Amino acid sequence: MAASISGSRTWYPSVAMGRSGSSRRGHGGVARSSFAPCAPASKPSTLQMIGRKWPELQGARDWDGLLSPLDGALRGELVRYGEFVRAAYASFDCDDGRAPSYGSCRFSSSSLLRRAGLPATGYRVTRLLHAASASAPGWLSSSQCSRSSYIGYVAVCDDEAEIERLGRRDVVVAYRGTATCGEWVDNFQSALTRLPTKTTSPTTSSSEEEEEAMVESGFWRLFTAPGEAHGSLQQQVRDEARRIVHEYGGKGMPPLSITVTGHSLGAALAVLTAHEITTAVVRPRGQQCRNEDDDDEVPMVTAVSFGGPRVGNAAFRRRLEESGGKVLRVVNSNDVVTKVPGFPPADGDDNDSRRRPRVPRWLVSMMGWAYSDVGRELRLSSRQPAPNVVASHGLDLYLELVAACTD
Repeated sequence: MAASISGSRTWYPSVAMGRSGSSRRGHGGVARSSFAPCAPASKPSTLQMIGRKWPELQGARDWDGLLSPLDGALRGELVRYGEFVRAAYASFDCDDGRAPSYGSCRFSSSSLLRRAGLPATGYRVTRLLHAASASAPGWLSSSQCSRSSYIGYVAVCDDEAEIERLGRRDVVVAYRGTATCGEWVDNFQSALTRLPTKTTSPTTSSSEEEEEAMVESGFWRLFTAPGEAHGSLQQQVRDEARRIVHEYGGKGMPPLSITVTGHSLGAALAVLTAHEITTAVVRPRGQQCRNEDDDDEVPMVTAVSFGGPRVGNAAFRRRLEESGGKVLRVVNSNDVVTKVPGFPPADGDDNDSRRRPRVPRWLVSMMGWAYSDVGRELRLSSRQPAPNVVASHGLDLYLELVAACTD
């Protein structure tokens, strides 16, 4: 079982916020970037050589010693993954809600990264991902409330120079945040819902068995609802991850990592995707091989979350940790979205209870709001807070804050 890292936070010293911090769209908007893309994101050769350090940067040691101060190589990687998320926003068709193309991807897979502003990443998009909202009420029947929308993509690093720099072949799954009416409705379905039963492992304690793994019902519905033209986002991710692991994993191949990243709603979906891949696609790290033919090389799965809301309860967090999945949450201290939904129980196993609302555990449980923060947290703040809630949540501001951190 992986060591519990829930609630572990790093508060990074305040940094100045650029002028563009006041012009961002928030949780539901597709940001038209006023923050120039970082050169390292579009020019891999300008980033630091990672080599054998990559497992540590992906969370193998839970980012110990890398967050305060923020390690330079990790800083570059966080901005780079944030740019992949921005490409998901830029490729989403949101210009005309009455047009048939609304909610689709504006670009083909082959041109997506280039046309979204990332011409030289060393990655190739292998699949576009769609999510179906099942929560929109019937009277919201316009194309703006389309039940199924493009929400992200999968890209595989196939550039030899970038593979050498990274020390492995990396796969990116990138998600945008909320954009459609149905997704907004899903966001507010904040009651917890049970995950499908998982076979109990020999290392699971009786206390862990008593609490069922649960996640926010709206996020889970968006992740698992099938669309008219495709399967559920869960099935799409599972199929593509299995194909990639089969094609690129195994002996004689470069090490393989899967990095799932997203902003806002996309951050919640990134955590669910990391859970799905670690529990349903790859064998949990450290688990005994079933037979001699099993390959010992298990892809490392990491979620990088920007401005993500809470996703599930403590049992869900433990299940993800047991599977070997790693989560790094990048949080702006002024961003209210990162403080919802629900409440972590006041007597939980978190080391940051001083900043929590004092809500009795029995009341939290009765209301179905017993959430737990997942993973390791990198907390950032600006000397001049953004002018409003929306600006505090913008992806561009997050990337500015990360880029401004110095060793």
